[in-house]
Amino acid sequence: MYEQFKARAEGVGAEVYRFKDRDGALAFILPFLHQEGGAATPRRSCAVWAESPFLEGLDWEPLREVAGIRFEVNRETAADARIGITQAEWALADTGTLVQDQTAVEQRLASSLTDIHIALVPTGNILPDKTALLSKIDPRASRYIAFITGPSRTADIERVLTIGVHGPERLVIVCVDDMGGATL
Repeated sequence: MYEQFKARAEGVGAEVYRFKDRDGALAFILPFLHQEGGAATPRRSCAVWAESPFLEGLDWEPLREVAGIRFEVNRETAADARIGITQAEWALADTGTLVQDQTAVEQRLASSLTDIHIALVPTGNILPDKTALLSKIDPRASRYIAFITGPSRTADIERVLTIGVHGPERLVIVCVDDMGGATL
């Protein structure tokens, strides 16, 4: 399932990486933040990380100090951030789409106001298609479900494609094998 998801997501412009555990994912994310955030203007150099199960049990202070991550996600911090990090509950292999419960406004801000969106997803939650997904979602528990397929793109009347106008210009998907499953 992962290979099909990766091929489809990369086909629409996303970057996809897979790690065995949270430590492996962090070992990728932290240097990525230094590389991508350091090249930005001072105003757009920080990263925001929306609260998620991935963060449970982690000491946030070293992440704040070493990587400059802000965990207080609001309109101002998200607008100032170059990179937003969120967790998606599901992924769809047939389209390379992430599915995220964005009922919490912090999820929407971190995934849509930044230049680069890093989305964490449990590898075990890659489903074959939307039909499989709909059998797992409880509409009473989730009021705002977002489907994210690739970086933001739009085209004008002359069919000139532009990336990043209405959202992030880059989508980096980090699949983590031992994150377990999420419930909606």
